[in-house]
Amino acid sequence: PVPAMEEEDSESQLMYRIERPVYDEAFLRSQLLHHRLKSTTLWKRLLKHFQCSSEKAKATVLNFLPILKWLPSYPVKQYLFSDVVSGLSTGVVQLPQGLAYAMLAAVPPVYGLYSSFYPVMLYMFFGTSRHISIGTFAVISLMIGGVAMREAPDSMFYILDANGTNSSLILDKTARDTRRVQVAVVLTTLVGLIQLAFGLLRFGFVAIYLTEPLIRGFTTAASIHVCVSQLKYLLGVRTRRFSGPLSAIYSFTAVVGDITSTNVATVILGLVCLIVLYVIKDLNERFKKKLPIPIPGEMVIVIVSTGISYGLSLSSDYNVDVIGNIPTGLLPPTIPEFSLMPHLLADSFAVAIVGFSMGISLSKIFALKHGYSVDGNQELIALGLCNFISSFFQTFAITCSMSRSLVQESTGGKTQIAGLLSSIVVLLVIVAIGFVFQPLPQTALAAIIIVNLVGMFKQFKDISVLWRISKIELAIWLVAFVASVLLGLDYGLLVAITFALMTVIYRTQSPESAILGHIPGTGLHFDVEYEEAVEYEGIKIFHFSSPIYFANSDLYVTTLKEKTGVNPELLQAKRKTLKKHSTPSLKRRAQVKAYIDFLTEQSETSNTLSPNHILEENGNSQVEDALASDSGEGFGPVHSIILDWTLVCFIDSVGAKAIKQVQPHTQECILNYELTSVVLDVSFCLLGILLSQLDALEFFTGLVTEQTVFPTINDAVLRCQNSYWEATQTVESSV
Repeated sequence: PVPAMEEEDSESQLMYRIERPVYDEAFLRSQLLHHRLKSTTLWKRLLKHFQCSSEKAKATVLNFLPILKWLPSYPVKQYLFSDVVSGLSTGVVQLPQGLAYAMLAAVPPVYGLYSSFYPVMLYMFFGTSRHISIGTFAVISLMIGGVAMREAPDSMFYILDANGTNSSLILDKTARDTRRVQVAVVLTTLVGLIQLAFGLLRFGFVAIYLTEPLIRGFTTAASIHVCVSQLKYLLGVRTRRFSGPLSAIYSFTAVVGDITSTNVATVILGLVCLIVLYVIKDLNERFKKKLPIPIPGEMVIVIVSTGISYGLSLSSDYNVDVIGNIPTGLLPPTIPEFSLMPHLLADSFAVAIVGFSMGISLSKIFALKHGYSVDGNQELIALGLCNFISSFFQTFAITCSMSRSLVQESTGGKTQIAGLLSSIVVLLVIVAIGFVFQPLPQTALAAIIIVNLVGMFKQFKDISVLWRISKIELAIWLVAFVASVLLGLDYGLLVAITFALMTVIYRTQSPESAILGHIPGTGLHFDVEYEEAVEYEGIKIFHFSSPIYFANSDLYVTTLKEKTGVNPELLQAKRKTLKKHSTPSLKRRAQVKAYIDFLTEQSETSNTLSPNHILEENGNSQVEDALASDSGEGFGPVHSIILDWTLVCFIDSVGAKAIKQVQPHTQECILNYELTSVVLDVSFCLLGILLSQLDALEFFTGLVTEQTVFPTINDAVLRCQNSYWEATQTVESSV
């Protein structure tokens, strides 16, 4: 008797019981499943797709302007105070970062303020994320600076000193900066057009090719470039700026080589700013749950260092480099210098892709955390419009910033109203008090940039994590990092994407494969590496977890032979050996004849190519060869092979041809060579999603018919066991 508790457990356990006939694809198509009749023609469906209605027009407008979805129902009492606090906090951070990242972009600091105002305001109307902070970003700024340096190097702007007695050359900084601004603006215009075109063409999926290890390795390398580029400002060393391959090494070597000219006042001020800002950020991180808003460390550094610089006259008395002139007011819109476009096309693709990938990745993180969704295609359109429209107002390319987005979200920001308020903070500085920051030392901005890179430097921890998780992803991370450090960010990104795509090819060419066994009493099938998995007698179930196409079709067939142990070439060699040392008995001849008759009868009922037809094509002498083998009694250890395709998502014509050769080749091998390893049939277990592809490839012809395809492994096993039993009975009754 079963105890009461055990009876309750057994009754509460969900049971799966079903009794049905064995299904194959022919039965499913003719009896069980029927395609839905299409009620409309293709022409009507096209007309419906392109027709205009008020509902469709409204949906299009709402998708293009997401602000119309949430602004009319904006809960003022619940959200406004949080958005105001968040906007002011983010604006206080955005202001010094805009000034600092303009240095990375190789343009005057005021253009960083322009880039922190126009795009942020525009994103509120077109963006779908509620929490990211749009504006300047270190990686994008550095990429733009590299292009600006390449197209407008210092060597182009040396002129004769009109006041000099020795006709010496001096650098015309005004002309140089003007040209670099033109380059940055045109590059931004192109970036906006590319992102806008990708969004309209629904190319938001391109972000999936920028896998997380690639982005993290790339941004870590970018942080190395940024840090090296700021060393000269932190030390007060005047060296030229390098771009292109090995630029990071050249820049570091130049700073070290000129280390003796370090400005002591600059170093002291820079190190103090560095330490103070790091401590403030650490305090913000440690006490973020207790602090109502984060301490604005960047703004503290800017205000204090500006006051010290002005009070002690650091620029005139100690030769400390400062920002200099910051014009008051906004610039009128101007047309970009489109003649520069042909030289910047390749760079604009790199900036556009990196900018979008950074934006969509952070947008998805915040959307998942707060329970809403973002549209990748609309994000492309939003970033494209922000860059394109803003470029007419002298801005450089933007994306979202991780540090500012965390500030905007952690201080309670609910919507992009917070972003609007942060842009207003920047606007007030531009139109009213920009001149106050003219004494701001560049070393303080360098300290702000370097401390903000601490989060990126922590990504080196990915190496140990990926070593445990996936060696291939670790390889992607390392290739992206090393290539970007040595070759520069543009070529490094290209190499990283190429390598990531190669790993996809490698994974599909070297997928997991296994022989499956069943767990008795469960109907489940697992790799025979598990102790509980038991193989069916005489049946090999071959599992393959990758598409079957031109790149791995040969590998599939080779692995199939190795795993199942049924290899026509080896059987042929064995047949030749047995032929020399054995003669067929009468019983063996009867077995072969009975087996051929059985297969002939089976093929006639299923309209497949008969074994007799195969023998006629190959000659009667091969029948004698088959009869010459008398190495065993009855059928051999493997009589059926089941190909598990439940994880195969697609197959091409090359793969289909390779698979179709497996069944007749194996059948011919068995009939003509020996009966010690008889394979009655090769059956397929696959999901319906692959059937339409196989129909288009005319896969079900010859020996491969719909009767050999089953919806589950259990159906295929039962059919193979039944066919083997019938064949055995036929042979035994004939002897």
